[in-house]
Amino acid sequence: MLSNRVVLWGVVASAVLTGLIWVAGQRLQVELLPDQGAAWYYWKLPEPTVWTRLSAWLGYAGHQLALWGVIYYAQTRVRRYTSGLHRVNVVALAVNFGFIVLHQLQTQVFYDGLAQDVSIFSSQGSVVLLLVVVLLMENRRRGLFAGRPAPISAGVVDFARRYHGYLFSWAAVYTFWYHPMETTSGHLIGFFYMFLLLLQGSLFLTRAHTNRWWTLTLELLVAAHGTLVAVMSTGPGGLWPMFLFGFLGVFVLTQMHGLGLGVPARWALAAGYVAAVVAVYAVRGWGSLDEVVRIPAIEYLLVALLAALLWGGMRLVAAVRG
Repeated sequence: MLSNRVVLWGVVASAVLTGLIWVAGQRLQVELLPDQGAAWYYWKLPEPTVWTRLSAWLGYAGHQLALWGVIYYAQTRVRRYTSGLHRVNVVALAVNFGFIVLHQLQTQVFYDGLAQDVSIFSSQGSVVLLLVVVLLMENRRRGLFAGRPAPISAGVVDFARRYHGYLFSWAAVYTFWYHPMETTSGHLIGFFYMFLLLLQGSLFLTRAHTNRWWTLTLELLVAAHGTLVAVMSTGPGGLWPMFLFGFLGVFVLTQMHGLGLGVPARWALAAGYVAAVVAVYAVRGWGSLDEVVRIPAIEYLLVALLAALLWGGMRLVAAVRG
């Protein structure tokens, strides 16, 4: 299918764009303040100006509004899936490419991203929210625990499916503009991941957009990203197992059950996961084993909370409308 070939070329283009960030970043010479802890974002100007702030916020606003407009047009004017690309998909790809180039220029001239004005946890939280909404949306197809669906209202799931594009667009674009296009390994990995999310967001109403292997790849990449960044920032003795086994735990409990795998294959994957956990914590120490459950516990609790909030909000709207 044409849209699947677009995914392949989009992955290649994302890798090339990531490489260009590294090349252009060799020109950056910015003196930064000393690191001040986990809640401190290191890569921001010590003395921002009105223009450095406006350059990031106006770029973000333009990118965000343009994509929301494209999504609205697709939902109201196109409204059908195709194996190829709609013209609106080409427009979305062009919009994302244009703002990627703009962000590169903005970094070279003004440097600062949105991080100057908002918490580092807002950027991390936006991606977590995206992953949680995917779990909620896929509840009927693959279940939430070992293939069994959670008791979530069909109306809530349908609402999330209908409007998730706006939320996912915000999560990707906000995180994209949060960071300057720096050349650290963590930034490069993160931007590559963001490019893939922007690619996925451009392929709405195509068969590639709902390809289960492609969407699972996007879900699992957060495990690779979180693990690698943790290793680079805290070393081999740091929190990398929390990210690796936490996100892979969600895969074993939920995500692998949407792939059509047979029972033996699923048991083999689960056994491999348990064996890896035992091998690592036999060396690391069993006192840290609670790291494995932190991320799954947070994600599943957030699914329940989000489902309850959406259900309550929908009931309230229905009551107001009579």
